[in-house]
Amino acid sequence: MFWTSYFLAVLAIALAWPVPILLSRARWPARSPFTAMLLWQAIALAGGLSMIGAMLVYGLEPLGDNLLAGLNALAAMVLHNAPTTELGFWHIFALSAAALLTAHLLFTLLLTYYRIERQRRRHRELLALLASPSADGPRTVVISHDSPVAYCLPGGARSVTVLSDGLMSALEPAELRAVLDHENAHLDQRHHLLLWAFAAWRQALPWLPTTRLAQEAVNSLIEMLADDVALRTESKATLIKAIAIVASGPAPSPNAGSGFTGQIAPDVEAQPDGTTGGAGSALTTATRVSRLLSAEPPLSAAFRGLVLAACVLLLAVPTALLIVPGLLG
Repeated sequence: MFWTSYFLAVLAIALAWPVPILLSRARWPARSPFTAMLLWQAIALAGGLSMIGAMLVYGLEPLGDNLLAGLNALAAMVLHNAPTTELGFWHIFALSAAALLTAHLLFTLLLTYYRIERQRRRHRELLALLASPSADGPRTVVISHDSPVAYCLPGGARSVTVLSDGLMSALEPAELRAVLDHENAHLDQRHHLLLWAFAAWRQALPWLPTTRLAQEAVNSLIEMLADDVALRTESKATLIKAIAIVASGPAPSPNAGSGFTGQIAPDVEAQPDGTTGGAGSALTTATRVSRLLSAEPPLSAAFRGLVLAACVLLLAVPTALLIVPGLLG
């Protein structure tokens, strides 16, 4: 398993640094947000698998010719209190680091979920006191606020889209429908689950710059996906005008969340309400409007096929290296 551990280490470094940087600078994701979203997920999963796998394979190298055999031998040592003389200092160190990193990632994922759910529960309690049902949709409530505000609060059957009366008075009926379609798309496509995963990844590895790039990219892509849903029923001109009106509201705090005109806050822990909504950064708004105005054609089927094949390979290669005996020696 000697070469396997080094190959996985090189793959982990590539997926943690140059690959995300190149993808974040590419222009094609705006032409196929769904395909780009799959690629970001594959990079994150394959990167984490390669990072942990490289340490595991190196640590278990003296015990077997693949991960499963090595784990079985290690379990026998632990359960039967057998001597660990076959393992050197660096092997034990690698195994300990792999275990600690795995525990850290899982703990951060669960902790982020707990914090988000707690914030959303508090926000629902506030909405129960301050919001009133809207006639524009069964999952829509209205708050009394002069500024244009639109966001959604995920929660399964309790999911709601929140609008301000200032927004409703500023929008024409078609523009209001575009806003509702956009926000409902966030809920229907479960975008909050993606945001939770990438927020947890960033919180677990804040020292890794590409975790920020990945989260920002995913935030932007989900807004594009929601825009595409709104465009199924409303015109580009209507959607652009709606975006401009909502963006004319007061500048949000950096951690306001994501919604019709913005992106998910990079620091979920700092979000006061756990929402998936609110006015967002000017850069995100400008990117969305530019995409709608440029009218670039979607990616060709061949290019999308290549990207999807790359996603499959990113997940299949490290998995195969871990479980297939002697694949790289």
